[in-house]
Amino acid sequence: MGFTGFPDEAFIFYEGLEADNSKTYFARHKELYEEAVRAPMLALTDELAAEFGTAQLFRPYRDVRFAKDKSPYKTHQGAFVGLMPGIGLYVELSAAGLLAAGGIYSTASDQVARFRAAVDEDLTGKPLESITAALAAEGYELRGERLKTRPRGFEEDHPRIDLLRHKSLYAAKRFEPREWVHTARARDRVERTWRASGPLVEWLCANVRGSELPRRR
Repeated sequence: MGFTGFPDEAFIFYEGLEADNSKTYFARHKELYEEAVRAPMLALTDELAAEFGTAQLFRPYRDVRFAKDKSPYKTHQGAFVGLMPGIGLYVELSAAGLLAAGGIYSTASDQVARFRAAVDEDLTGKPLESITAALAAEGYELRGERLKTRPRGFEEDHPRIDLLRHKSLYAAKRFEPREWVHTARARDRVERTWRASGPLVEWLCANVRGSELPRRR
């Protein structure tokens, strides 16, 4: 079956999980998770794959080995189209609604170095400045891990100091769970967001690329 939206039960499931993040709750509602959350997300990403690429659905379990919060389950379902390590398109369903985004989410040190070098250089930095300004004007949030101060080697009055502070950078838009989310129109919201973030993703692929260093597993 094609994508027909996310049922109301998907949001009820996550509201319940936020209130009782336990193995007992998840086991009792696992069938609901599979039918109301996972199956529609698979259908959505399958329909978008022809234009954007194949998405990987994230597991519902949290890695709590090094976390202070030992809650066993994620309170959202995410899917990611990886174009290069850390760079790609993202969609997420939670009790708060639907979120779609595109950009770079996790970076190795060599990627951060290339990002900052490209932002610093006018030939590549000015186009990124224009891309992010256009996205902000269209109502997209520019998110990502940022330094509170200037990065080492750059002056505070650098014309693109706000971009230089970023260690990761993505454009995102969150949609509250209104009636359209229960219909195929939810796909249109994700589709438009992914297309709008295309110039940012293309810039990142061209200038930051994948990591040249082995990643820890």
